[in-house]
Amino acid sequence: MREALLTLIIAGAAIAYFRAWLRSRIPAWRAASLIFGLFLTWAAVASPLAHFDDRMLTAHMAQHLLLMTLAPPLIWLGEPVKLLRPGLPQLRLARLARLLNQPAFCWLSAAAVLVAWHVPALLRLGIQSQAWHLLEHASFFVTGLLFWWPVVQPWPSVPRWPRWAMLLYLFLATLPCDVLSGLLVFSDRVAYPMYLCAPRHSSLSVLDDQQCAGALMWTCVTLVLLVAGTLVSMQLLWPGGPAKRS
Repeated sequence: MREALLTLIIAGAAIAYFRAWLRSRIPAWRAASLIFGLFLTWAAVASPLAHFDDRMLTAHMAQHLLLMTLAPPLIWLGEPVKLLRPGLPQLRLARLARLLNQPAFCWLSAAAVLVAWHVPALLRLGIQSQAWHLLEHASFFVTGLLFWWPVVQPWPSVPRWPRWAMLLYLFLATLPCDVLSGLLVFSDRVAYPMYLCAPRHSSLSVLDDQQCAGALMWTCVTLVLLVAGTLVSMQLLWPGGPAKRS
C-alpha cells in the first residue's frame, strides 16, 4: 500500500513537470534529467529494492545513496522551480530561496542527517517503525536536495560563495562519508545487530553485508562528488568564467 501511494505521488510529480515542460523552452536534456531523478527516487522507496532494506544493510545503503547522492542533483538540473513557478506562492518562494542560498546550512544539514541515521539506535528505529522509516527517507531526500542546491545552482539560486568554494564544499562532503564507510568496511564486528535476526536472502554473512554496504557508500559518494568537482572545475577553467545555465 505504501509503495503504491509513493508510486502515484512520484508519477504525479513527473506528469505535472512534463506538462509544464511542453509549454516551456527548457532543453530536453534537463527534462530527461529530472525524470530520471524521479525514477531513482521511486527505485529507492517503492521498487522491489524497498523490500530488502530491513534484511540487508547493502540494500538500505543503496536507498540512502539514491535519495541523497544521485536523485537530487538530477532533479535540480531539470529546473523544477523555474518551470513550476507560476503555481508557487511568490512570498514563500522568496523565503525558500533565501534559506537555500546558505551553503553552510545546506552542508551541515546533509552531514547531520547522514551521521544521525547511521547511529545504530536510530537505524533500528527506522527499520522497525514504518512512520520513522518514512521520516528517514524524507530527511535523506530533503537534505540531499539542500546539499546539491548550491552546487547545481538552479533558478532562483543566488550564489553566496565564489564558485571555486564549491570545490572545497564537495571535498569536505567526502569526510563524514569516508569516516562512516571506513568504520563499516574495516570493522570486525557487526554494527547493526538487528540484521542478525533478519531473514537472509543472500550468501553474504551479516558482517560481509556490512562491509559491502560501506564499500558501496565509499565508492558511490567518491565517484559522484568527483564528477561534480570535475564539472565545477571545467566551468571555472572555461573562458569567460562559469558556464551559464540554459
